[in-house]
Amino acid sequence: MKVTELAKSLGTTADTVRYYTRLGLLKPAKSVNGYKSYSNKEVSRLKFILSARNLGFSVADIMQIINESEDGKSACPLVRSLIKERLEETDKQFQAMLTLRNKMSLAISQWEKMEDKAPTPHMVCHLIENFEQI
Repeated sequence: MKVTELAKSLGTTADTVRYYTRLGLLKPAKSVNGYKSYSNKEVSRLKFILSARNLGFSVADIMQIINESEDGKSACPLVRSLIKERLEETDKQFQAMLTLRNKMSLAISQWEKMEDKAPTPHMVCHLIENFEQI
């Protein structure tokens, strides 16, 4: 299977296939005419990679998981551990986004009551420069 065929079959882009190939996560055979040919094993591997990425695993995580598997070990304990780490990171990011959202809402409510002002040599936009967090 060629790059574009593989990409199309899994609903991704040829660039994505090439990216994972460059990283060494996919190892296609080269045909006589120089085209890369992806086996069923590589199709399964890419399917795994895309599923893992959709669950929030990083490329480094995926490499670690694949290495564990290629060493003949069950990757399941590692996967459980990594997903817990990713969930904690996601929770922190979510909380940071909620904090930012609250700041934005506060800014909107404060700024609706303030007049427009022209910039000065010492001030670009008084709304931002005078923003007060309660």
